[in-house]
Amino acid sequence: MVHLLFWIIGSSLVVSAISLIGVFFFAMKRNMLKKMLLIMVGFSAGSLMGGAFLHLLPEALENTKALTVFTYTLIAFAIFFVIERFLHWHHCHEGKCNFHAFTYMNLIGDSIHNFIDGMIIAGSYIVNVPFGIITTIAVIAHEIPQEIGDFAVLLYGGFKRAKALMFNLLSALTAVIGAIVGYFISSSAAGFTDFLVPFAAGGFIYIAASDLVPEIHKTNKLKESAFSFALFVLGVLFVWIFKMIFSH
Repeated sequence: MVHLLFWIIGSSLVVSAISLIGVFFFAMKRNMLKKMLLIMVGFSAGSLMGGAFLHLLPEALENTKALTVFTYTLIAFAIFFVIERFLHWHHCHEGKCNFHAFTYMNLIGDSIHNFIDGMIIAGSYIVNVPFGIITTIAVIAHEIPQEIGDFAVLLYGGFKRAKALMFNLLSALTAVIGAIVGYFISSSAAGFTDFLVPFAAGGFIYIAASDLVPEIHKTNKLKESAFSFALFVLGVLFVWIFKMIFSH
């Protein structure tokens, strides 16, 4: 069983390393990066909504009653709302209100999502190693557009590039924790994921609808708005395409 744990931890580390994809944006000049941020935020909003409605919720509905799934999703939405309100109040209480709390909301939601990915990887390796490898490849495929969007959200929220990369990596490393937990409690992990999957979906929906889409609406130029919407649709399509390719 030791070699199996080695496969599980190794695969989850590879998945976590996808979060370092933001390093490719380090060489970009500041002015060019600023121009791309709104574009990337549109893509991120689409990938978050696509991830919630096309990936997480359908997965949750396969094993859990619809009423339970949507109840957990609403609970997550409400919790994220309360946390964000608290973060805004705490900052504005000191007389400054330019704090982008949604960056931390995104980190929380992505950490839960990555934790679930780790548990899924562990469960697949317990079936057999080839199935675990196939599952890991599928997880990597849907993480690539997700991590690009997450890195963009952190930059747009005011993080420096190095800080955004570091926090994105820390968030991604919860996949390793999830993989280890999944390995040791594989017999009872299904009930835990029944809650976490729709909970992560609720967090993604809140971040996209409440924080990212309003940021896109701040532009008054029709051309920029249309382009941002096109990137939003592209983000959704990316998630859908990867799901179709790796769902069988």
